[in-house]
Amino acid sequence: MTDNPSAPAQPDAQQVIALVDDDRNILTTVSIALQAEGFVTRVYSDGETALKALLDNPPDLAVFDIKMPRMDGLELLQKLRDKSALPVIFLTSKDEEPDEALGLALGADDYIAKPFSQRLLIARIRAILRRSEFARAGTGAEPPTSPVEAIRRGRLEMDPQRHQVLWDDRPVSLTVTEFLILEALAARPGVIKSRNQLMDAAYSDDVFVDDRTIDSHIKRLRRKFRAVDPQFGAIETLYGAGYSYSDG
Repeated sequence: MTDNPSAPAQPDAQQVIALVDDDRNILTTVSIALQAEGFVTRVYSDGETALKALLDNPPDLAVFDIKMPRMDGLELLQKLRDKSALPVIFLTSKDEEPDEALGLALGADDYIAKPFSQRLLIARIRAILRRSEFARAGTGAEPPTSPVEAIRRGRLEMDPQRHQVLWDDRPVSLTVTEFLILEALAARPGVIKSRNQLMDAAYSDDVFVDDRTIDSHIKRLRRKFRAVDPQFGAIETLYGAGYSYSDG
């Protein structure tokens, strides 16, 4: 366990998890549990210190508490998302439901309510890391055995192997979850995808989310594309049915 923001990058064989929480007990116990599972951990006790470290030397995934001094988890995520699509899990208290919704809207990939089991947290971390790998290699329950071709739909280009998205040749930075949702929609333009179908595309079987989670990610996707093109309207809402992608 290290609290050094400029710690050297770890070997590729070891996945690095950053923990950001002002509770030293949580940092210590979760870090020990993750290390026992073969992860490398970096710990930070406030958002300001963590932000610079996460941008300068990104881990594979970060776990944020919401309530922290100097810079809380929501502000940390907002500042991080301006420059990075790093996978993020939020830790929240049961009475922080509005914060959960805001965190998802800001681009968090998942959230876990305190008190939480370490087994659940580790399962969620592994699930998101798998999604991250599959997003770079293509969709599916297992990594493909052959290279996956880029998706081109009108002004949209998606390269799953590079986790790269372009709109009118301009890059759009997406989180793992956002990428997988967009890929599921763009794979079959004009076909309505229900929220459940999009959940299946973006989440593994051991992660349970509700409708508002997908809606939050769709809003975030639209916001990111409209920052590049204010007239963006390729993701259409079919009220009561779901969403579809139009490449017209």
